[in-house]
Formats: sequence, C-alpha cells, structure tokens
Amino acid sequence: MSPVNLIITLLLLSIVAHYLAHNRAEALARPLGGIRHLHSLPFYYGLRSALWCGLPALALLLLWMIFDDPLTRSLVLAGMPGDAVPESPAQRGLLLSTIVNVAEGALPPDGLSATVVEAAQRYQELRGLSTRIVSVAAFALALGGLAWGVRRISPQLRARQEVETVLRWLLLTSASIAIFTTLGILLSVLFESLRFFQSVPVTDFLFGLEWSPQMAIREGQVGSTGQFGAVPLFVGTLLISAIALLVAVPVGLMSAIYLGEYASPRVRNIAKPVLEILAGVPTVVYGFFAALTVAPFIRDLGMQLGLSVSSESALAAGLVMGVMIIPFVSSLTDDVITAVPRSLRDGSLAMGATRSETIKKVIMPAALPGIVGGVLLAASRAIGETMIVVMAAGLAANLTANPLETVTTITVQIVTLLVGDQEFDSPKTLAAFALGLMLFVTTLLLNVIALRVVKKYRERYD
Repeated sequence: MSPVNLIITLLLLSIVAHYLAHNRAEALARPLGGIRHLHSLPFYYGLRSALWCGLPALALLLLWMIFDDPLTRSLVLAGMPGDAVPESPAQRGLLLSTIVNVAEGALPPDGLSATVVEAAQRYQELRGLSTRIVSVAAFALALGGLAWGVRRISPQLRARQEVETVLRWLLLTSASIAIFTTLGILLSVLFESLRFFQSVPVTDFLFGLEWSPQMAIREGQVGSTGQFGAVPLFVGTLLISAIALLVAVPVGLMSAIYLGEYASPRVRNIAKPVLEILAGVPTVVYGFFAALTVAPFIRDLGMQLGLSVSSESALAAGLVMGVMIIPFVSSLTDDVITAVPRSLRDGSLAMGATRSETIKKVIMPAALPGIVGGVLLAASRAIGETMIVVMAAGLAANLTANPLETVTTITVQIVTLLVGDQEFDSPKTLAAFALGLMLFVTTLLLNVIALRVVKKYRERYD
C-alpha cells in the first residue's frame, strides 16, 4: 500500500474511533442522568480515542518515510560484491542512482552489468518488503489504539485534559520544527559560505567593485581567477528595491486609507478584491509585461527626451515590481487601519477634528506598527524577487546608480550560479551561498530596525 493510501486509511480509522468513543461516552452517561455527570464532553472522549488511533501509526509511518530509503540503499550496497562498489562517495552515489532508476523503471537494464540489475531487483524487493511490514505494523497500532481508547472510557476519565496535553505537545513540536528548520538553513548557508571565504577574502567579496564569477576550466584561460566583488549586486538590489518601494508604498498606503476611511461599503467590496488580484498574478507574467511593454515604452520615451536608455533597465523592473507588491502594502495597511478602535475616531471627531486630521493625527500613529510591518514585508518581497529582474533588468553586474541602465540583483546571480550541473567545491558555486548569507543578514537588519520603530511608537500610542 502506498503511503498516501495508508494515510487516508489511518484517517478513516481515526474517524471511526471518534464515532465509537463518542457513542460509548453518551451510552455511559444515560444511566447516570446525562452527559453532565461525565468529567468531559463526549467530543473529547471521541477525540482522545481518535488521537490514540492515529498518532502512533502516523509517527511510525513518518519514521519509515525518513529512514526507509537510506537503510534500503545501505543494504543493497552491502549485498553487492566488494569489487563492484566504488570507493569514491560520488561514484557510489552515481551507482545508487543507476540502481534506483533501473528499479523504478526510469532506466532500461539493457547494456548494464548483471550486478547492477541484480542490485536493482534486490532494491525493489526490499522496498516492497518494508512497505508491507510498515503497513501491517501501522494497521496493528491503529487498531490497538482504537481498542485501547474505546475500552478506557469511563465517567471519571479526564479526556479533555489528555486531549489538551497532546495538542499542546503537537503545537510545541510544530514550533520546534519551524525553529530547527530555520536554524538548519542558516547553518548550511553559513558553513558553505565559510568554505567560499577560504578561497576569496571577505574584504574582496564585500568591497570588491567587479563581479565576474566565471572560473577557467584549463590553465591560462582568460578570466581564470574570477572576480567576486559583490558591491555591484548590492547596489543593483537596493536600486531596484528602492524604485519598487517608491511605487508600492505611496500607492498602497493611499489606497488603504481610501478603502478604510472614505470608500462606501459597496465600493470597498468591489475595489479591495480587485486590488488583491494583483497578488495572485504569477511573477513570470509581470516579467513578460515588463520586458515586452514597460521596458520598450521607457526606452522610446527616453529617446524622445534625448536620454540614453538601455533595452533592459532597473527602472522598468522596479516599476513593475512596485505594481506587484502594492497588494502587500495595501492589504496589510487596510487591515491595520480598520482594526484601530472606533473610540479613537469618535473621540477625535468629538473634539472638533476633521476626518483628514483624525487620519493624520490619530489613526495613522495608532496603526504605525502594522504599517511598518507591511512595508517590511513589501521590502522583503522586492529584495527576493528574481523573475522580473531577469526579464526586465538583465544579468549584467554594472556598478551604477542610474536607473536607466542594466543592473542585476543578488537573487538573480544566485539562480545563475546554481543552474545546471555544478560541483560544490569551486568558488563560483560557493559564491551563491555567500550571497544567500548576505540576504539573510540584510533581512535580519530590516527586522531589527522595524522592531525598534514599532516598539518606540507602540509605547507612545498604546
């Protein structure tokens, strides 16, 4: 049975366990005079039995999904003749990939050695055996948990406390997974960045003015050393992000103020969904729009004004990116403005202030923490955008503050460096991790600044 079908079956068994336990709790309550004589509501008895039925089996299935494939591959390699297993880890990985592809039917066995074909058959047999074993074990655990949960029901059973304890541990586990995932991403990027800085000095990376990461394949080839000065990438990222924020923040803020304070309910119910449709448009569509419409328009307009405008410019990418992130600013700002207590508005208006004065002096200061959060989200979205920059701003790492010229960003270079078959032992590939670390540090600094602003004004207006 496939893991998906097994999960569906376990969920159905959990529903059955909930139904049986719920009915049993109600049956025990009838001779006592009703459910008020039970310690917990019948719903909690049913939920407790459903948790006993589903959680142990799902935990077993999760462990199997994590360790099954590595263990099977190890057993397959251990069962092969010693002279057929290469010593190099890379060659062993290639051999295992070939075996797995043959076993899954993605690679025909014709032309391969008999040892590889036998290993593929053994891999397939071991996977089938492990699937059958885990299916039987999961069913046994589920049925055992169902029987245990239903039989333990009694009027004195503290079902609600047990359910709340389990749910609290599930929430703690979810939070821990998020924390450890973030920590794992940070450590992996940090370790690979340290490997990069062993080949390229930190000062050259942070303060170098030329970016040309192409490394030579043979001795004496032009550009054999590579240039890893990231300043052009930082400047290009900040330039495009600044243009996008100059478009998105005023438009998004003003539209949120209008929708929250001036628009009638009918206009709001129409305009707000239409505005938020922009958030659902794929970025590749924005990229096409920027490359085929906005960039030629800016170039033609610049030629009419006597300006030299590149066919791919930071201005085109920034304008379209600003349109893309308008819904992030508008939606969050509108939610924050509408959440300001009505008593603040009424008090300001009762003191004789006009509606515009109330917005400027009362509502906006009270909503400032949420507005800062929306702007921060928009800035992070702009810094991390790739597709629009690739299609509208180009790939050239030019050190310039002119928005009419071609520039590139950090995210675009990360994608460029990691495209295709790469070996993670050259400065060219490891440079992507160093750029990723810089993005992480930049985002962290933005968060720190935003938190300080929020703390300052929240203390003033709470």
